[in-house]
Amino acid sequence: MKRQFAALSIVAALLAWAPAQAQEFKFATQNPKGHPLVIGMEKFAELVASKSGGKMKVSLFPGGVLGGDQANVSALQGGTLEIVSLNSGILASQAKEFGIYDFPFMFASSKEADTVVDGPFGKMMHAKLEGKGIVGLAYWELGFREITNSRRPIHKVDDIAGLKLRVIPNAINVDWVKALGANPTPLAFPEVYAALDQKAIDGQENPLTVINANKFYEVQKHVALTNHQYNPQSVIFSKKVWDALAEGNRKILADAALEAARFQRQASRDAAGAALDNLKKNGMQVTELSGAELAKFRDKMKPVVAKHSEVVGADTVKALEAELAKLRK
Repeated sequence: MKRQFAALSIVAALLAWAPAQAQEFKFATQNPKGHPLVIGMEKFAELVASKSGGKMKVSLFPGGVLGGDQANVSALQGGTLEIVSLNSGILASQAKEFGIYDFPFMFASSKEADTVVDGPFGKMMHAKLEGKGIVGLAYWELGFREITNSRRPIHKVDDIAGLKLRVIPNAINVDWVKALGANPTPLAFPEVYAALDQKAIDGQENPLTVINANKFYEVQKHVALTNHQYNPQSVIFSKKVWDALAEGNRKILADAALEAARFQRQASRDAAGAALDNLKKNGMQVTELSGAELAKFRDKMKPVVAKHSEVVGADTVKALEAELAKLRK
């Protein structure tokens, strides 16, 4: 009996010394490995492991392997998926105010975008998600969107008229393309390359990193640097899981998301320059609109913004306008 007790004591001692298994958090995105958003995810995972002394581990699921954005949000709300990175505008399905992040010409520069989303406005927006079972940790970025097509160079706003352009399947994107006299064609992203190749559509619009990563230069001749929309990306966490975490672990995750945001945005901006160089090397003709033409573009967007401001709500629009007015003094 004594020997049995001694053996049990040794086992208990060994178990006490054995390293505890790291708590795992799954992090999903639609973007492929190598994309600046996934580079940000890798940095976040590294920071969480370091700050927690290996007690927390972030496992990455890029390329939509855990389903589309809406499926990921549902899983996150249910607590079966812990972290998701997605276009902030997609969260309008949870809180209508997030539609403001799809407004054309919302931000004039990356610096302006950083200041607004990192400040009181961005925090206020993420706070609207808590009642939906979502905790907003930080904003990363996809970047400014540009227009490509296979028919003609775009030097003037009128050159966009008549083009059949793929858009993200939501109302505001359909409306702004219509406002330019072009023909919006909502398509899921995986269908875009084939539609361009078969000339079912003339063009599409996306950040330079997306255009380059998906080799649209093989099926598109022209790219116009319009910067007509800026896409913040929300890094969101399951409130169901968050509420069960110790305060110290929450702080580690929140701090890591903000630190990774700075790293990710710089990676995104560096990648945009490299992507543009590669598009040129692969034969794409690059054009830019003059100041007068950009002013004309913005004017055509005013009725679209007015229409969707009613959906988003006057308080949210005024809050954003106030933040921007302070920056533009």
